[in-house]
This record gives sequence, C-alpha cells and structure tokens, in this order.
Amino acid sequence: MKPIRALQGASNPIIQATLAACATRWSARGARIAGVVEVRNASAPAAHDRDRLRDAGTGLTYPIYQDLGPGSTACQLNAEGIVAACEAVRRQILAGCDLVILNKFGKLEAARSGLSAAFAAAVETDTPILTAVSPAVAAAWAAFAGALAETGPPDAALLDAWWARVGPSSRSTHSA
Repeated sequence: MKPIRALQGASNPIIQATLAACATRWSARGARIAGVVEVRNASAPAAHDRDRLRDAGTGLTYPIYQDLGPGSTACQLNAEGIVAACEAVRRQILAGCDLVILNKFGKLEAARSGLSAAFAAAVETDTPILTAVSPAVAAAWAAFAGALAETGPPDAALLDAWWARVGPSSRSTHSA
C-alpha cells in the first residue's frame, strides 16, 4: 500500500479539476480532507489574480502570483500567499485529517519551500497524500517520497480504488 499518489499525464487544469473532484466526492462520504487545489478565475481583472490556491476545508483562497509591474523579469510567485496556504494546511494536518490534497510538488517544493512543510507534516503524521508532480522535478520528488509514492493518471476510477486502499476504513481494518 503506497500512501502517496502523484498525478501525471494530463494538463494542469485537468489535474487540478481531478484533485478538486476527489476532495468533493470523498468529503461527501465523510472523509476529513486538508489541502489546497489550484483554481482559476478567468474573469479576474488582473492576470496575477487569476490563479489562486483554494483551501479544500475552508474554501479560503490564497494568491499564487504577485504583480511586479510591467517589464519585471523577477519571479512572480507570491511567497507570502503560498506560505500562508502552507501554514493553514499544516495546522489542519496536525489537528487531524484523513487525507491531504496538495496541488503539486513543483519547483518550490523541490527547493524545500512552497508547500514542502505541508508535505512533510502529512508524511510525519502518516496521512495519505494526493498531489501532482511535474516531471521536471522527478529527482527531487523521488528523494522526498521514495517508496511511499505511486504515480498515475488523473483517472477517477483508479483514484477511487487507491482511496479505498489507503483511506480511513482500510486503515482501521489493517490495524485491527
């Protein structure tokens, strides 16, 4: 049983929609889910406000990007927003949950920033993780997750089967 499932093989919007659908479906069945998924508001007036992280438990959103003005070549990631999202998720994990859904393990997490503290808290508390992984950070992902992780497509039936293997009902039967 691999408690970490990493999605690959589709575009980011499809993967994020799959993560959000899993959160909705499984929480409707009673699962306590902590985490964030990436959402897009195409009608936002400013480009840097279009993509946000939405907390799966509270619905609060956190900015991913910041406006650095025209002509800026600096990184536009909003470290403050991402750190706030990470800390909120980390607190939820420590308070107790059945599953952690994190939008992705990417460049920031490979550099031990971004949502890395939330990933670490989930592993430390033996809480299953559902995420996405960019192939560009495959080596860092392997160093972090190792034998705990499996990778697969964003397929609802496969994800439901994985959740049946790692979810709270399977853990209670395995620990008895």
